[in-house]
Amino acid sequence: MHNVYLAIVLAPLIGAIAAGLFGRQIGRIGAHTVTILGVALSCLLSLVVFQHHVIGEAEVYNAMVYTWMVSDGIRFEIGFLIDNLTALMMLVVTFVSLMVHVYTIGYMHDDPGYQRFFSYISLFTFSMLMLVMSNNFMQLFFGWEAVGVVSYLLIGFWFKRPTAIYANMKAFLVNRVGDFGFVLGIGAILLHTGSLDYWEVFGQAEGMARETIGILPGAEWSLLTVACILLFVGAMGKSAQVPLHVWLPDSMEGPTPISALIHAATMVTAGIFMVARMSPLFEYSEAALSFVLIIGALTAFFMGLVGIVQNDIKRVVAYSTLSQLGYMTVALGASAYAAGIFHLMTHAFFKALLFLAAGSVIIAMHHEQDIRRMGGLRKYMPITYGVSLVGSLALIGFPGFSGFFSKDGIIEAVHASQIPGAGFAYLLVLLGVFVTAFYSFRMFFLVFHGEERFRHVQHDDAHGHDAHHGHGHEPHESPWVVTLPLILLAIPSVLAGYWVGPILFGGFFDGVIFVLPEHDVLGKLGADYHGIGGYIAHGLMAPPFWLAMAGLGAAWYIYMKNPAIAARAHERFGKLYELLDHKYWFDEIYAAVFARGSVKLGSTLWRFGDALFIDDILVNGTAKTVGRLAQWARHSQTGYLYHYAFAMIIGLLVLITAFVF
Repeated sequence: MHNVYLAIVLAPLIGAIAAGLFGRQIGRIGAHTVTILGVALSCLLSLVVFQHHVIGEAEVYNAMVYTWMVSDGIRFEIGFLIDNLTALMMLVVTFVSLMVHVYTIGYMHDDPGYQRFFSYISLFTFSMLMLVMSNNFMQLFFGWEAVGVVSYLLIGFWFKRPTAIYANMKAFLVNRVGDFGFVLGIGAILLHTGSLDYWEVFGQAEGMARETIGILPGAEWSLLTVACILLFVGAMGKSAQVPLHVWLPDSMEGPTPISALIHAATMVTAGIFMVARMSPLFEYSEAALSFVLIIGALTAFFMGLVGIVQNDIKRVVAYSTLSQLGYMTVALGASAYAAGIFHLMTHAFFKALLFLAAGSVIIAMHHEQDIRRMGGLRKYMPITYGVSLVGSLALIGFPGFSGFFSKDGIIEAVHASQIPGAGFAYLLVLLGVFVTAFYSFRMFFLVFHGEERFRHVQHDDAHGHDAHHGHGHEPHESPWVVTLPLILLAIPSVLAGYWVGPILFGGFFDGVIFVLPEHDVLGKLGADYHGIGGYIAHGLMAPPFWLAMAGLGAAWYIYMKNPAIAARAHERFGKLYELLDHKYWFDEIYAAVFARGSVKLGSTLWRFGDALFIDDILVNGTAKTVGRLAQWARHSQTGYLYHYAFAMIIGLLVLITAFVF
């Protein structure tokens, strides 16, 4: 299997190199062929690995590929850790990536950067696989930074747009904040364990929990708590948790396939995967778990509220992603790691589906992205309509769809948790169910039902610009290279949830994810699990189902039956609308405090440090002093013999006086 693991990682890398370096020689067809074949091979082999480890119950594979460097006894290695968690992540990453590759053929058909785009997305797949397959912190950090670099390139893919350059720089800077915490956490672990290998570090976790570290004078902190919180700060950046969430909505400036691949299904879940992988560390720090729980709950609810006032179709889905990442984070904080990973898997399918469906709508609407300028597209785009309905129902957790099984598992786990802050988190994630259903079907109804508002809009290039290919004036269904991936993603968006028994309650992650007995909420819930039928029946009577139905019904009544309510609410709650429309003023605060504040600090330091102290005092001041001394010395050189004789006599008297006295 060693060669199989190497092939899974290297196949997308070879495709990326071929399309990136030899794109002109092989042409458009060659570029998408070589990258799709590489990702397809990875997907097929990942399926083999999944069958081998999950169904065949093979032993965990943990081996080194090669040693990069040994420094002061610390080994920096490239290696693979393949278990059920890795196998699941590999399958999700490669399948979603394959669907996006195929979709891109139609979506980016006339884009001048066609070959470059395929090279980037294939390189991203390689980076993500390196991250999830790593068996040590160095390789984890390599994959972590590599997906960040490729994300930067893809967000700013249309680099001639100022908004795209602003968005990718914003993503880069915000993630640098998170990554600084991440590398500090890795450094703390390395300092106290002397190893970067997962298993060696995990074996010392209980001992680390008893150690303390002095950060502030007179205060001792738990070493493990500090390390775990620092690691989670990295996850807050990558997985867009409050307050490091601001980059993800702006990343919609990249082409829609990027939104599906990176910012919905894979890269943003890297933080969720990392915390689940680090469960042997987090379990020994209840403070860190509580921190994770609270941050996730705040993100899940308050980012969902922002989605209600968004009118850009991609930004609605983007804020939905923020909210759902909050749900996954809440699960991690409640020690329900399996539930968080399960929601990661189901969310990857239905969120990629929703993003790609949004792209299909954008194509049909001639690059228009404002949902207020759509409506009535159901009869023009029956396939896109059908898969969008599937994705929306999965997102709100409608019984029988994948999101229902994973989201209900998270909510029940939080309800049963005893971690400090669990009660607060439960209230927010419960309210978030109503919010999710409301903004999801607000978008669905405004796009596909009601009046055909696009007929009253003069289409021009002022909105969207999400692709570069033209269409007729009448909306129509997208080509098969666009609709086929939508259909293939719709299938697991329905069926993936039926793995709820094995994953949540059947020991799917035994020996992979570590949970202390006192934190094992899924174990408690598993005692009442009586199969899929019982799970669905219980869900039909639980508050999340009724809240979801209330949100769906409210969206239908307000936007389809009585639109005047929305207008009156906008007038009556203008301040609240302004708060949500400005996204709680995070961007403005960061711009004022950090961006302009940094500029002012730099200007002040330049004025007093560089200009005054260095230039005026050290450099120019020294030159002026030497000049004055030279000028004085020059006056003492008169050229008259009696002046020099007088100076010699005076000097001799001084020397005699010093000698005598």
